[in-house]
Formats: sequence, structure tokens, C-alpha cells
Amino acid sequence: MNDLEIAMAHLGRVVEDLSDVAAAQADEISVLNRRVQMLMERLADEDLASGDAAPLSDQKPPHW
Repeated sequence: MNDLEIAMAHLGRVVEDLSDVAAAQADEISVLNRRVQMLMERLADEDLASGDAAPLSDQKPPHW
């Protein structure tokens, strides 16, 4: 019975650690998504300022 309690305590700690890692990754993903959005907006603004017909973000790649 004591072994089961030790195993449960260990598993509980592992779950808490994994939860912390997942939360940190979610925060980092949010930051990265915001940065990508800002870069896409900046690129679209530069495309419009240069007089291109359509922003690169709206154009299909040449192999399509």
C-alpha cells in the first residue's frame, strides 16, 4: 500500500510539471503568433506602399 502512495505522489508531481510546461508553451506560442501577425502586417504594408497589385501574403506561390 505504501508503494502505491509513493507512486501516486510521484505521478501527481509529474502531472504538475507537465502542466507547467504546457502553460509555458502556450504563453510562448501566443507571443510568437503575435510576432508573426505583426510581421505579416508589416510586409503587407510594404507591399502596398511599393505599388504591387496584390500583397505577397495574398498571392499564390508560383508552383500552384
